[in-house]
Amino acid sequence: MIDVQNEKDSRGIKIQRTGVTRVHLPFLILSGGKVQQVLATIRFTVSLSEKIRGTHMSRLMEILTDWASTPIAISDVEKILADAIEKLGTDFAAIQLAFKYFVSRTAPVTGRAALLDVDCEFIGELSRGAKMNFTLGLAVPFTSLCPCSREISDYGAHNQRSVCRVKINFASAENCELEKIISVIEAQGSSKIFPILKREDEKFVTEAAYENPKFVEDILRDVVLAVRALENVSGFEVECENFESIHNHNAFASHRE
Repeated sequence: MIDVQNEKDSRGIKIQRTGVTRVHLPFLILSGGKVQQVLATIRFTVSLSEKIRGTHMSRLMEILTDWASTPIAISDVEKILADAIEKLGTDFAAIQLAFKYFVSRTAPVTGRAALLDVDCEFIGELSRGAKMNFTLGLAVPFTSLCPCSREISDYGAHNQRSVCRVKINFASAENCELEKIISVIEAQGSSKIFPILKREDEKFVTEAAYENPKFVEDILRDVVLAVRALENVSGFEVECENFESIHNHNAFASHRE
């Protein structure tokens, strides 16, 4: 049959990224020696020579389908990209793989265990003959409590649910454990969030946050210091957002290095 995609193109425009997006597939994520099945939303692209009319997108889907049944560590993202470069005869491939990752959280007093969902994203870019550029994206929730409110109020202090969004570039993807990094980030809030809290737990968490008040700027700076202390980090971006309980707007702070 005629290979229409492989027809010559005379417009002289190289396409940096072409491929498939909003692909939904089950994937097996390997981290810290444990495998977790997730539903991933994927964007998978390659570069296309100015001489060729179109890429073979079905080959990208074949690669994803083949990998969907294999436990994938962060370091395996490079293998997926290398597959694409080889099978599509290109010089560049990129992937964004977003999913909910579940971590176990135990209520502080009753010990009731439950699963907390965290938004995760693997972002990989690979040029032929080079080393992969890898970014881990996380959106980690926690509680924040306002230091000013605590200081000026006779009764209590306002608090809110908060989220820290980080994108961390790793010089090496080896030994990058999701649960460890999530725990490091959520520890910078006023208190952790727990899916299940009985009365005794709620009392503990409320009082723990009260004893650890933080502005959004405090949380941001503490997260920056915590990320700097991680191994193999070559750069990162951090955004912290507090979903204010006494305003109709949110508090926000960000940092990049």
